[in-house]
Amino acid sequence: MAVIEAPQLVTASRMLYFTWIPADPEAVRALVPEKLELAPDAQCFINQYVVDSTDQTSAFEAYSLTYCGADLSGHDTPDGAVPGRWWTHYFNSSAEMRDYAGRRGVPASVGNTTLVLENGVLTATTEADGVPVIRATATVGEGIADIGRGQLRYITDIDGTHMSGLYPFHAPLAAGWSVTDFEFLEPDHPVSALRPADPLQVTWGFYSPSASFCYPGGEGPLATQP
Repeated sequence: MAVIEAPQLVTASRMLYFTWIPADPEAVRALVPEKLELAPDAQCFINQYVVDSTDQTSAFEAYSLTYCGADLSGHDTPDGAVPGRWWTHYFNSSAEMRDYAGRRGVPASVGNTTLVLENGVLTATTEADGVPVIRATATVGEGIADIGRGQLRYITDIDGTHMSGLYPFHAPLAAGWSVTDFEFLEPDHPVSALRPADPLQVTWGFYSPSASFCYPGGEGPLATQP
């Protein structure tokens, strides 16, 4: 397998991305290094997306990915618009992508994600080693309501050093978007530590039929970041 170097471009991915308040903040806290401070409400995030064709990437094969984790305090993006984020789980269908992400401190593991949109209802299912572990259901209206653009910051650990990566993105945002159900299907799987509070409190998010991003962008030790 050839080594793929950063940065890489992905275009036109089908993407469901949102944040929520967890049921057990202490369980979330246990998944994040002590030196990193959680967001005040222990807000968590998930991104479930599919890249349908190699023609949508600069070097990768087609793949699917679900990643999730916890929002942080004190490490916002340079414009202050989005909190820095720590990956706790990363389920990827591609061996080359798992290698690429793993070399950057991402906890990459085997998984598969499907997004099915029928009659205005989107079902996003994540499998880990062939077992469904997460299912999100959302309503999606017709047309594009807005354009999302900016950067995200993800923080990882490489040999004991916390690293910061900035990831630019551009995404047409579907109209009439709302999460209606969010299930962690295997209570004994470690990812269930992120399960949502009841009732479900979604705090931000979108569905995009054509999200593009760079993977990753500016990388460097976290201490050197503003």
